[in-house]
Amino acid sequence: MREFAQLLGVQGELDLEPSFNVAPTQAILVARCEEPRQRRLTLLRWGLVPFWSKGPDSRYSMINARADTIDSKPAYRAPFRKRRCLVAANGFYEWQRGATGKRPFFIGMADGSPFYMAGLWERWTGRDGTIIESCAIVTTEANGCVSDIHDRMPAILPREDYDAWLDTDLDDPNVLKALLRPYPAEAMCAYPVSTRVNSPANDDDLCMARIEED
Repeated sequence: MREFAQLLGVQGELDLEPSFNVAPTQAILVARCEEPRQRRLTLLRWGLVPFWSKGPDSRYSMINARADTIDSKPAYRAPFRKRRCLVAANGFYEWQRGATGKRPFFIGMADGSPFYMAGLWERWTGRDGTIIESCAIVTTEANGCVSDIHDRMPAILPREDYDAWLDTDLDDPNVLKALLRPYPAEAMCAYPVSTRVNSPANDDDLCMARIEED
């Protein structure tokens, strides 16, 4: 928690246990502007629930939002304009298709440093007053580090782009979409991990431990 607060230059207020295998619908750590130019770290449900929907629907988890259609899809159009966030991570998992099935990989920074991915958030209010705040991670084309594993990857933002992405006064789609480019491949690394990550029930550091390739 502290490392993500320092990365963004805010005070850390949440006491969180580390998670090594976050699954959709679980709470994830994000940074957003809750008031003009006031950044705050908070927890949001992973899987965006549009404000106009009937509520959470497992058939439409909306965990990811494609950068190329982010300004045209009804669920993402309004959040893209006014409700952007940064999703905290030390890495992410992706699965490579092969002759024997899908093989999981852990992908992160080559130096092991934490980072933020571009995200969108939304607030849904039920008829009974129930409020659900949720988010989606923005994805872009894969860079050279990821492309052999998958053709998409999260839109990881460099520190110099945090201000623009979180600026609630900035709503020019061309300026914002220009930020959603593949992160430099040379700054990242990827390695195979155990199929333990295939089950959300497994949530320990063994999930991200490197295994020997066959």
